[in-house]
Parts: sequence; structure tokens; C-alpha cells
Amino acid sequence: MRTALVQCCSTDDLDRNLEYTREAVREAALRGALLVALPENFAFMRREGSAFPCAEEPGGPLAQFLGSLAREHRIWLVGGSFPETIPGDSRVYNTSVVFSPEGEEVARYRKIHLFDVELGKDEKEVYRESNHFAPGSVPVAAKAPFGSIGLSICYDLRFPELYRHPTLLGAQFLMVPSAFMPQTGLDHWEVLLRARAIEAQAFVLAPAQCGQHTPDRASYGHSMIVDPWGRVLAEAGDTPTVIDAECDLAELQRIRASIPALRHRKLN
Repeated sequence: MRTALVQCCSTDDLDRNLEYTREAVREAALRGALLVALPENFAFMRREGSAFPCAEEPGGPLAQFLGSLAREHRIWLVGGSFPETIPGDSRVYNTSVVFSPEGEEVARYRKIHLFDVELGKDEKEVYRESNHFAPGSVPVAAKAPFGSIGLSICYDLRFPELYRHPTLLGAQFLMVPSAFMPQTGLDHWEVLLRARAIEAQAFVLAPAQCGQHTPDRASYGHSMIVDPWGRVLAEAGDTPTVIDAECDLAELQRIRASIPALRHRKLN
């Protein structure tokens, strides 16, 4: 089964971002991908401290845009993430939505772990997602004819317990749409993605943001498709692109049968 990832350098120009997304998804579909995924904040990369002009309720314009792309190209589309409004709250959810080839929303995940970190002494290296985002609370897996897709977003990658839930339900794919920081991406990105793939014995698909979005915001790039043995099947560089790879579900079953670690676990 062919999968594809769209790597973006999104900015605060919503129309430009959506046009790039439209063309990149078209390219992925032309390559024969059945499952296509976008990165975190694919539609809008805000400047630090700015608002979310594209935040929307469920079923809003961005969801409709994604649904129409899935329907047009007859693909399963994981819509990276975008801000979802919360009634009565100035904060938003960071939300990832999955659409079927009929353009129907089949799953909605709200990022659980928020990026509140201090990467250095400079205030430009202090990030407080909780100032603007509210955390989700429920692990989510999307059902598709080819298997189950476990959902997560960016900083979630550091919490392996989140991935245990969809894994024990049999998920064959784990999605990690991201906008990883260059400081952490260099040393942690590939290591964590390969670890999650090996632990879960699943394909990990990690579409990423890349490049300089605004004067105060950059992302690491290196979108990656990793197989259940921890092998990197495809990797992007640090510029916008589309990557794809063939994911062999028979090989996944062979790995799970040869090393039945999921059945051997002793602790919940």
C-alpha cells in the first residue's frame, strides 16, 4: 500500500498555504498513494503571540477543504492539524482530522500533550502552548479498510503511553504530523520516530513542517516514513516536498508474529 507525506513551510498566508496543499496532495495522489498525510499547522503558521484567524468549529471551512481533497482524489487524508474553537474559551484545540475517500470525516483527535518548554535562556526559546491551546484527553484511532490509524500530533511523540492505546487495538499506522523545533529535531526526531515504530510494530508516518516560517519561527523538516522494524523507508530534507513509500502490511504481520512483544507485555 502506497503512502505519501506532504512537507510544508507554512506561513501566515492562509491562501498560499492552501494552494500549496492542494497541489501537493494532487502530486501524492498521482503517485498512487492511498493514504496521504499533512503536517501540523498546514494551513496557517502563526507568529508567536498572534491570534488564530483560521480557527473553526467542527465542519468549518478547513474541514470542508480537506474533505473535498479526499473526495476529489479518492484517498484517505490525514489533515495534519489546525486550530479548533472551544465555546466559551479563548484557547483552541490543536486538532487532526481524518477523511475517507468519500470526503467524510471519520476521526477527530485533539492534541493531548502541550509544548511548554524552555530550550534556552533566551525568551525566544521559551514556548508555552498552554497559553493558547487547551489539551485534548482522548486517544483516537481511525478505522479504514486497510487497517487502523492511530493519531497524535508533534510533542505527543515523547509520550509512548499514548501510542499503546491504538497499538493494542491493532493499529497498523501511527500518524505524527509535526512542526518540530530545529534544536530538538536534530537529536531527537528520528530516534523517537524509530522507537515508536519498533515499540508498536507499526508503520510511523510523520509529515513535518520545514524551513523559516516567520522571523521568530522555524521547523526542522525531515518528514519520515518508518516501517515496523524501525527502518526509514523515506525521508525528506529541509525544503517543501512530497515523499512516498510502499508499506507492506504482510511484512508488518510477519514482524509481529516473529517477535510477539505486544503479547509478551506484563505491565499496563
